[in-house]
Amino acid sequence: MQNNRLLFGRTIGIIGGGQLGRMMTTVAKHMGYHVIVLDPTPNCPTAQVSGGQIVAAYDDMNAIKELAEKCDVVTYEFENVDLTAAEFLEAKGGILPQGANSLKVTQDRELEKKAMVDSNQPVAEFAIVQTVQQLEKAVEKLGYPSVVKTCRGGYDGKGQVKLTNERDIKEASEMLSATDRLIVEKWVPFDKEISIVFTRSQAGGDISYFPVAENIHRDHILHATIAPARVAGHIAEKAKKAAKAIAETIGVVGTFAIEMFVVGGDEILINELAPRPHNSGHYTIEACNVSQFEQHIRAICGLPLIPVYAHGGAVMFNLLGKDIEPFFRKMDELTPAHVHMYGKEENKPLRKMGHATFIGDNALTIYNDLVEKKLIESN
Repeated sequence: MQNNRLLFGRTIGIIGGGQLGRMMTTVAKHMGYHVIVLDPTPNCPTAQVSGGQIVAAYDDMNAIKELAEKCDVVTYEFENVDLTAAEFLEAKGGILPQGANSLKVTQDRELEKKAMVDSNQPVAEFAIVQTVQQLEKAVEKLGYPSVVKTCRGGYDGKGQVKLTNERDIKEASEMLSATDRLIVEKWVPFDKEISIVFTRSQAGGDISYFPVAENIHRDHILHATIAPARVAGHIAEKAKKAAKAIAETIGVVGTFAIEMFVVGGDEILINELAPRPHNSGHYTIEACNVSQFEQHIRAICGLPLIPVYAHGGAVMFNLLGKDIEPFFRKMDELTPAHVHMYGKEENKPLRKMGHATFIGDNALTIYNDLVEKKLIESN
């Protein structure tokens, strides 16, 4: 038995109490672990299924110290964990197996792009700007359309603006006035977006890959994921090679996701990184012999990873707040769907409240048929 192997019956701490932490916790408890969550919202989704909660802000160092004292290992379910807290946990004798570097890199788009470039992976042409003059020069070089994003923060389309002409620079300039840097990226007319979710172990950096998935967005929010992605085999291999290179550059431990574009049917461009289980990997719960969440728990606890096998195809689609009532009203016609609800108390129209998954070789046919019948809203 390896010295870093966490025995069953010990306690896992999770920073962040959303749906990803909830699904991690369900698996961890099945495996015989206790779970404590740190989150500022009482009775958050993770707390509903865990053994305890520390109600505190993510940057409350007293709460972080309490979590460290109560837990044998700590993980996180989102990337905006306070970096000082992560570095504190990393320094406490390996209690944070993922380390702080994955967070540091993925919290900052400039560092994220640097990691991609250092890994010799293809990215869209970009520039980092700190002044309006630099912004204007970058746009002049990259051309229209282009996209401007904050280097820190932002998700589901927030914190970014598409520039289609000179008039749009004003909005980007206003964004710049509220932060220290922006990243300007050349607009990429891509064929489709794909993602690869994988898990890297502590011991020897072993990596297990889930099938490359194809993502469909609506209003900048992931609407549906199709697995395996409808791409040529060499594209899937390029995605795996990119994942391995980036994982080794950053020093990934645990489940990690990389989003990328397929361009011209033959190339990929790396887009974004996520240092934790990912929305596009939810299909693995039913469609694979092991889920992204179980592999993550195994990795952070020093257990060997399970070889991944897929049970045919899968289509996962998110259930936003506005989807809940019509979805459940039509449940008699949606019986093939495996439904997961996240336990969020407040229903907001564009909030992710749950997801549903079809599995099997005919999963895409089922999904398309239900879209055609308007039983599921299309993208």
